[in-house]
Amino acid sequence: MKNNLTLLTRSVRVGLAVSAAASLTLALPAVAQEDAKKAAAVEKIAVVGSRAAPRSIADSPVPIDIIGGDELGKGGNTDMLELLKGTVPSLNVHANPISDAATLVRPANLRGLSADSTLVLLNGKRRHRSSVIAFLGGGINDGAQGPDISVIPSIALKQVEVLRDGAAAQYGSDAIAGVMNFVLKDSAEGGTLALRHGSYYEGDGDTTQLSGNVGLPFTSDGFANLSFQYKNADATSRSVQRADATAFEAAGLDVANPAQIWGSPEVKDDISIFGNVGLDLGDDKEFYMFGNYSERDVRGGFYYRNPTTRPGVYGGIVRNVDGTAGYRPGDDDPTGQAAWDAAPSTILVGSLDGLGQQLNCPVVEVGANGLPDATALGQLAGANCFAHNLNLPGGFTPNFGGNITDTSLTIGTKGEIKGGVAEGWFYDVSGSVGRSESQFQIFDTLNSSLGPDTPRDFSPGKYIQLEKSFNLDMVKQFDFDLYSEVNIAGGFEWREESFEVVAGDVASFENGPLFDQGFSVGSNGFPGFKPSDQGVSTRRNYALYVDTEVPFTEAFLMGLAVRFEDYDTFGTTTNFKVSGQYHVTDDLSLRSSYSTGFRAPTVGQANVSNVQTNLSSGVLVDSALLPPTNPISVELGGTELTPEESKSYTLGAVYTLGDVFITLDYYNIQVEDRISQSEKINLTDDNKATLKAAGVPNVDGLAQVSFFTNDFDTTTTGIDLVANYATELMGGNSTFSLAYNWNETEVDRFSAITGDFKVKRLEEDLPNHRATATWAQSMDDFSFFTRVNYFGEYQGVHVDFDATAITADAAVTVDFEFSYFLTEEFTLTAGAQNIFDQDAERINIPDSVGIPNNNWGGIYYETSPFGINGGFYYLQASYSF
Repeated sequence: MKNNLTLLTRSVRVGLAVSAAASLTLALPAVAQEDAKKAAAVEKIAVVGSRAAPRSIADSPVPIDIIGGDELGKGGNTDMLELLKGTVPSLNVHANPISDAATLVRPANLRGLSADSTLVLLNGKRRHRSSVIAFLGGGINDGAQGPDISVIPSIALKQVEVLRDGAAAQYGSDAIAGVMNFVLKDSAEGGTLALRHGSYYEGDGDTTQLSGNVGLPFTSDGFANLSFQYKNADATSRSVQRADATAFEAAGLDVANPAQIWGSPEVKDDISIFGNVGLDLGDDKEFYMFGNYSERDVRGGFYYRNPTTRPGVYGGIVRNVDGTAGYRPGDDDPTGQAAWDAAPSTILVGSLDGLGQQLNCPVVEVGANGLPDATALGQLAGANCFAHNLNLPGGFTPNFGGNITDTSLTIGTKGEIKGGVAEGWFYDVSGSVGRSESQFQIFDTLNSSLGPDTPRDFSPGKYIQLEKSFNLDMVKQFDFDLYSEVNIAGGFEWREESFEVVAGDVASFENGPLFDQGFSVGSNGFPGFKPSDQGVSTRRNYALYVDTEVPFTEAFLMGLAVRFEDYDTFGTTTNFKVSGQYHVTDDLSLRSSYSTGFRAPTVGQANVSNVQTNLSSGVLVDSALLPPTNPISVELGGTELTPEESKSYTLGAVYTLGDVFITLDYYNIQVEDRISQSEKINLTDDNKATLKAAGVPNVDGLAQVSFFTNDFDTTTTGIDLVANYATELMGGNSTFSLAYNWNETEVDRFSAITGDFKVKRLEEDLPNHRATATWAQSMDDFSFFTRVNYFGEYQGVHVDFDATAITADAAVTVDFEFSYFLTEEFTLTAGAQNIFDQDAERINIPDSVGIPNNNWGGIYYETSPFGINGGFYYLQASYSF
């Protein structure tokens, strides 16, 4: 049976590859036909980017991409971030294996800026941010706290609008890189049910997804459009056995193979439910309501704990019960000699009777083979002593994960005022609430200080992000005897944002009986939040804005927006935007914009504290993230966070030649005082004394600290080229698309708080060149979709260690999907992502570094812009009604 399945799998892969190659060959000589299908030429209309009536993207003074719901359903991925990455070249998404909380909610980067520099809207209303802060964000996203886009199922969407321009003056904080507006379906009839299953070529990562959408009448004058998506995805592994684990296996120890896994996490019971309701109230008034409930469980790997090198767990300073340094048994006069610190080749031994280690417990030394002395280890139990080498002799690998819950609800009404002083004004008044909860879990680890009584699984606590907002928008057109009426809009927004920390279970943070003997405290890898860490931090702000568009002539349109915001933490900010478009001819127009913007520090960034395990110069150490106003942070250069401030301008052109539509835009974004997590700074003895005085536990086990800071400035420049062409070909309708992005970020100012290597990551981790070429073909009985993706050179980084960084080669991947229409209702689809199984760059650490390639078990550099998992194929059956 297994052999048959293998043959079937190979046949599917080969068939898809041949079909993709054929389709690419046929695409090359595509010649325009005289008569394109009229539907293919229908203008795409955007709501985002303007307070006036929705306008065609060809007539927009700012660059906008519109991705239809049908296109989002192609490409083979079940993750909204991956779907958008294949369509918008300036959007980059990293898989982030072994990345702490970023494993739970993946950050996305538009135009090379951090994930929280892009504002996300749902039906034009601000989407709440996730409760997950990316503590290990790969340089670009260190400390980013953006919205969780992955909860939005493609089947729920009518279209996605991507505004590639700064828009803080129109929409407020976070819109430095641009705006994404997810527009929900609003049909009152029909629906779709789809079942999809896929797997990676390597035979792992099996993914099954069931999704559906239905439009229902809501009385005779409204609609209720409901969507759901349910998904399960197995974990993947692109790993080899670590060099040290191989040595332990050879010495006879039981070690998992691989001991450390690099790959995608397991996702279980991923459910998202979205609803969109609208009702015509008559007299040009409308009621609307939309929202979601989403939940999923995620579990991924952490770093392997070597039993001979992990300080505080298997090794470290031997201490007496009173906290003084311990002594080697057999010293003639311990009180008269210098304190003895255990060498790295000596494991940590604790006394279970509380008498300390001075002369009660034997010293257990590690031999040349990496194993502790068996005789001395065997004496521990008889002497009422303990070392974790007794219960976990081969080391252990924590698994980190959690339960993510995301909910939101927006209710509003809009219409035209028919009388009084405000007659003729259109209004939109709404209230929104959004909540994200991250209940963290860590498995297969230990609280070292609890000795033999430690649990292996812990609940370290949770973060909760809660946002509330009220919006009043007004708009009216005035006749000033220009080419057409002048649109004037104004509005008010009130927002409240809170970030809550909830304590974990007691075992995840308590000081066990071995704490005073040098054993580390808390669930190793992610210590639990203590009751003293609990609390809610809240911030409120309000904003006033005015926005106008003036058509001076038929050819010349200008826009102006000004926004004032007042925050109860850092004060006020005022931002503006000027934009314009000039039609040189009927086919050619020029457009430009200049704007200032800002991104307010999140409440979480300003208040969160956390202990994380990370690699520093190739060694696992514990690092504490402290609030920027903590005395240690201040001593090391931390200050209270202030907003990022930006200046950006664009210059572009829109050209139409028959059925060919081309846009070309240059952009320049300068951001001052960018907010990010500082470099991890090594603690001195004086620093540790200050932390102890402040009541921070387990200080001796900490090696480094970091904090959020406004430490560096950047300038990002780039070019976006987008071309579309629709025609008839091979007796059907064809659409060809080309999109190219060049993006470059330079760090203009930074200090040692940011550090040279982080600057290198900011400037080089993402490819400077990205492009996609797409051919979508529709026939009577079938359709197919092919996309070629180009990724330029990028910096390959492994385990965030600067000695391993290289310049990785450019690469090309190909996606292909084929659909056969059995009937008008039933469709069968087969497809693949990365159909030719293009590998990411393999790890190749220079010999001069002295580190073997498999030192941490990885095969590929995890900064690969197209992931490390390789080809993925899938089958889908869908029913439309």
